[in-house]
Amino acid sequence: MFLMATSAIGPGFITQTTVFTVQMGAAFAFAILVSILVDIAIQLNVWRVLGVSGLRANELGNRILPGLGWAMAVVVFVGGLVFNIGNIGGTGLGLNAMVGLDAKIGGAISAAVAILVFLSKKAGMALDRIVVGLGAIMILLMIYVAVSSAPPVGEALKNTVAPENVDLLVITTLIGGTVGGYITFAGAHRIIDSGLTGARNVGAITQVSVLGIIVTGIMRALLFLAILGVVASGVALSGNNMAADAFGAAAGEIGVRLFGIVLWAAGLTSVIGASYTSITFVTTQQTSQKLRNGLTVAFIVVCAIIYVAVSKAPQQLLIFAGAFNGLILPVGFAVVLWTAWRRKDLMDGYKYPAWLLVIGVLTWLLSVYLGWSSLSGLAKLWG
Repeated sequence: MFLMATSAIGPGFITQTTVFTVQMGAAFAFAILVSILVDIAIQLNVWRVLGVSGLRANELGNRILPGLGWAMAVVVFVGGLVFNIGNIGGTGLGLNAMVGLDAKIGGAISAAVAILVFLSKKAGMALDRIVVGLGAIMILLMIYVAVSSAPPVGEALKNTVAPENVDLLVITTLIGGTVGGYITFAGAHRIIDSGLTGARNVGAITQVSVLGIIVTGIMRALLFLAILGVVASGVALSGNNMAADAFGAAAGEIGVRLFGIVLWAAGLTSVIGASYTSITFVTTQQTSQKLRNGLTVAFIVVCAIIYVAVSKAPQQLLIFAGAFNGLILPVGFAVVLWTAWRRKDLMDGYKYPAWLLVIGVLTWLLSVYLGWSSLSGLAKLWG
């Protein structure tokens, strides 16, 4: 649950939420609500199919059509690469806000910290403990800042059900940043690695999948309220690190330092989650742990080098990555739904609920529509 949640609650998550709150104000609450509902529908289907079958998404794809899983792996791997570059950028921004360190240097140092996790002899245990600990820290600090900014809660609640305006690109970006690309598979693949699979564990898989989305929803709502309180007070936010300015306006100098801690923790856990999941797509369960860890380290090194060399501002890259992941979401989701509908032989004798399959298909159609609608906006977003 925490691997999925902290993979979603990354620097892209924080940057997107800040930028869109500034752009849309209280109306952003509706986009958050829609994205959470869509996220739950997607996650319920993806985790249940993968968990019951005991197969990773790429393995499942190859069972359905030889080579399909590797094609999926390429798409998700590229998406994970794009997102991970942004994640490293986020850690750099976090250290910059925390101690004033240059963002590029901070990103490189943070990448080295993530590499140490996978070089550990007990990498799996280290992974689990780090994402849980840093996830708890992020949520506690966010509660403090949300209360400090004194947001107009009534206005936010009103716009949750009766928005003043709706932006499809914003909704697509939120979905992409929460369950798009590699993210929704992060926790599902970790569950498979831990052995919590098969029809007998459906209840546990379902509970954990929903809780993961609820954790991300709570975090986004808290961040939204924190930024909204600052914007509603008349403070103008601009530049390449608006979230840091908002935290500063809400809680003074300590707010900026707290933001640095939150963003760095979010970035580090997302680097770990993105790297772990991207490599699970280009390997199988038969691949040795030592080789997987080595490939993960190499993946982080490549992302760090690209980040240091890239000319785009980290904030722009983070928003683009979320939108890009929203576009590739329908690919893996389609494989999951096909398995639930037509490949009973892969589902451990489990009778898939018709209602859940219908919700999944409707959500998939929505994801395709949102992705298509955002194509023009995505081009504008990048340049």
